[in-house]
Amino acid sequence: MRLLAPISRRALLRVGSLAAGGLRLPQLLSAAPGRGLACIVIFQSGGNCQLSTWDPKPGAPPEIRGSFQPLPTSVPGLHFTDLVPRTAAIAHKLTVIRSMTSDIAIHDVARRYVMSGTRPRTELNHPSFGAVLSKEFGSRNGLPPFVSIPGREDSAEAGFLGSQYDQFVAGDPREKDFRVKDVALPEGMPFEEAVANRRLLEALDRRFEAAARSPLMPAMDSFSKKAFELVSSTATREAFNIHAEPDALRDRYGRTTVGQGALLARRLVESGVRLVSVYHGGYDTHTGHEPQFRKIIPDFDLAFSGLVDDLEQRGLLHTTLVIAMGEFGRTPKVNPAGGRDHWPGVFSVVMAGAGLPRGAVLGRSDATASLPAERPVKVEDLAATIYAILGVDYHKQYPGPGRPVAIVKDGEPVKELVG
Repeated sequence: MRLLAPISRRALLRVGSLAAGGLRLPQLLSAAPGRGLACIVIFQSGGNCQLSTWDPKPGAPPEIRGSFQPLPTSVPGLHFTDLVPRTAAIAHKLTVIRSMTSDIAIHDVARRYVMSGTRPRTELNHPSFGAVLSKEFGSRNGLPPFVSIPGREDSAEAGFLGSQYDQFVAGDPREKDFRVKDVALPEGMPFEEAVANRRLLEALDRRFEAAARSPLMPAMDSFSKKAFELVSSTATREAFNIHAEPDALRDRYGRTTVGQGALLARRLVESGVRLVSVYHGGYDTHTGHEPQFRKIIPDFDLAFSGLVDDLEQRGLLHTTLVIAMGEFGRTPKVNPAGGRDHWPGVFSVVMAGAGLPRGAVLGRSDATASLPAERPVKVEDLAATIYAILGVDYHKQYPGPGRPVAIVKDGEPVKELVG
């Protein structure tokens, strides 16, 4: 196991790596193409338990370590638990941060915090990672820059940047007849009819042009044009066409929402989407922690390991940052109901791709996975690291309500990861 010490990014590269409520198509801005890497976030909603996955403590008392067993990974000296055997087998491709720390233990607030890198405030809704990438780089290949799977998530909102940078909601790709309704014509409407309807609307628009003096009208026109471009784009429809994937590959990811979501995310970044968030629920285990984790973690294990392997086989891992994280961890001690409660004191994040060191561990938790023992990493630091990898100036300020607002105010990139 390689424990990361503060060294340069160049040295690290030498060592190890080269809908409903969401954004609708008429809200998408047509932005100038930008350049940069892509990002996929597998978000473990509810808070993943560090002890039950990435940071087992076999020497701790039973009420702390639980019954999951430590499992050797492909990195000598590094152990995960036996719930994630497929991810353990690809640990040599991963970077594990075992010393993430926060002080926010409320789900909604903590989710917004980790998905933006800024502590939420009642008077200001800060934009998420995807919204910032949308603003900074715009769309590629006519696709929405930022997609959430399966549904709309408050933590992914664009906040004060405005709805034009908000998430595009894909839906659940596990469904047998999955299609994204916002990139498909209404049932029974041929494309020729849609073209005719659009021409009719354009003619009507010209009639009202003299009266349309609202400053919102140009933006609405842009939204409408973008909507039609996406509906009429063969490339867009193909990007969302998960049914084009071979059955064997779909099985490799797992025929679950998180599995098919991860596969769709790969299709989307391959086609030009900048950030895809795949939300996987069920981690809020106040009761029956171990039975619930035995149910949900194998689905995650299939999806995450399948995604990393698939990206690498296609030559995409070096241009795609992959992150698995939740909003916080779970309590070190099992409660009387057999559950584990909210615990932001220490938790783990697993990352891969985009030039990150491979087979490496950053930081260490204490003997009971209660607090960082070495190299604590704040939420703001993680956000600054993500932005630095993706080519965003995290010091940049946007015009906010009454004053400029920094993308990340109180964080700095983790030098062991980005140099």
